Amino acid sequence: MSESAAHHNFIRTIIQEDIAAGRLTGKVVTRFPPEPNGYLHIGHAKSICLNFGLAEEFGGDCHLRFDDTNPAKEEQEYIEAIMEDVQWLGFKWAGDVRYASSYFEQFYDWAVHLIKQGKAYVCDLTAEQASEYRGWATKPGKESPFRGRSVEENLSLFEKMKNGDFDEGFCVLRAKIDMASPNMNLRDPILYRIRKKSHHQTGDKWCIYPSYDFAHGQGDAIEGVTHSICTLEFQDHRPLYEWFIANLPVPSQPKQYEFGRLNLNYTVTSKRNLKQLVDEQIVAGWNDPRMPTISGMRRRGYTAAALRAFCDGLAVAKTDGIVDIAQLEFEIRKDLNENAARAMCVLTPLKVTITNADESVEWLEVANHPQQEAMGQRALPFTKEIFIDASDFTEDTSLSRKKFKRLVIGDYVRLRGAYVIKADEVIKDDSGDIIEVIASLVPYTVGQNPPAEMKPRGVIHWVSATEGKEVELRLYERLFLAEAPGKATGNYLDDVNPDSLKVTKAIAEPAIVNCEPETVFQFEREGYFVSDRYDHSAETPVFNLTIGLKETVDK
Repeated sequence: MSESAAHHNFIRTIIQEDIAAGRLTGKVVTRFPPEPNGYLHIGHAKSICLNFGLAEEFGGDCHLRFDDTNPAKEEQEYIEAIMEDVQWLGFKWAGDVRYASSYFEQFYDWAVHLIKQGKAYVCDLTAEQASEYRGWATKPGKESPFRGRSVEENLSLFEKMKNGDFDEGFCVLRAKIDMASPNMNLRDPILYRIRKKSHHQTGDKWCIYPSYDFAHGQGDAIEGVTHSICTLEFQDHRPLYEWFIANLPVPSQPKQYEFGRLNLNYTVTSKRNLKQLVDEQIVAGWNDPRMPTISGMRRRGYTAAALRAFCDGLAVAKTDGIVDIAQLEFEIRKDLNENAARAMCVLTPLKVTITNADESVEWLEVANHPQQEAMGQRALPFTKEIFIDASDFTEDTSLSRKKFKRLVIGDYVRLRGAYVIKADEVIKDDSGDIIEVIASLVPYTVGQNPPAEMKPRGVIHWVSATEGKEVELRLYERLFLAEAPGKATGNYLDDVNPDSLKVTKAIAEPAIVNCEPETVFQFEREGYFVSDRYDHSAETPVFNLTIGLKETVDK
């Protein structure tokens, strides 16, 4: 955790005070408790870094626990993706992966305990009736007509619920707390629902499942969690969390703390919205590089180190806020600038024939990174015919060297890592479009400056026309055009960027097509690109645009 973030982390201060005051005699135990009903997104990354980071900082443990209480929405695919995301970010959970479903027997016993204490009852109200009885934030609820059932009757009915004697929705088990409480979460909340669905961990053993609120805190207590860290939407749930801890014979007394969730502009992070994007095929899946999911960002070429640096640089406060996505992009560029190997790839090829070059291939040694000697060098084939980017040439000799630092007819430019060349003439098609530039090289200028009168305007990238390889480039932009998607119209889909993905062919230097998937390069003057995690191979090379070299200002 960065020093700046540490000074703005109130939970860190709480842990320090707990240790200093002797309230914490054992080790710090935190947990990351995702529900396996979708892929993790950038907001989860902040929570992961916070929970695992604090445990690491204080020499404690962080558990990975799946709060898997709703089999209707949960899948094994999500579990595996979440585990992979946590590991990719560089964290290791303490012990085995944990599941709330592993505690179902204990949860059931504790529900029976509440019934025996007269603090829970089986309620037959329909969902519509229950909503009416619950009241409003400004209006007290009224007690269910089934609230007065005897302990014996409730025990019998709950047993029948467990045995599958009732249909889904016929009844629920509720805690008996206070229907007049100003906190809606305390108005006899549901403890158990009937769900006749197979569970990805327990199979068909259960047909009743605990609510998230009932399972979450008790899972913390079973695991000896000391600091249960949640986002602010759970603040109103904390009194219920504490009620369960106080009214059950739990083995430990965890405390819940809430912090502001991470919200980014130009982004949606609601799981419901993300699932809609997937289901309606607006994106190609949860790991689409335009998605703010961890797996999507990974596929786009964002690095774990950059994501951690971004999350660690955020304040941990008691209020929600919106973070400028430029902060994330800054960390991405910073990390890639320092660690991405350089390569050359021409997106809009213009052929250049160098009349005085050898017919054979000349192999040049070029540094993989201008500031990182340890990254070594690569062999670059120089040939008589090369491609440069069409935007790097003009016939307009009136342009000053300051305004156009590229190749101009009759003038000089340096090819990156190779010779200085001069553009001598052009060849055009019947429409008058330039299809080829005829040029000549200045001998002995590889790594050497030419005579003063041949000083090049600038440096441009290039690729051998005969040795270069065709690659597929997937050019990604932000998925949303609006800073606050949906704010203007009420529908975030109205702000989807129709040009968020463009697919094109390009010519790249040959060595890079043999790279492994997830290898990031800086394509000189084009941007940072990563070989696709799933689709890239030497036979069908595919590179995704991670981010441009410089920040663009959207106005």
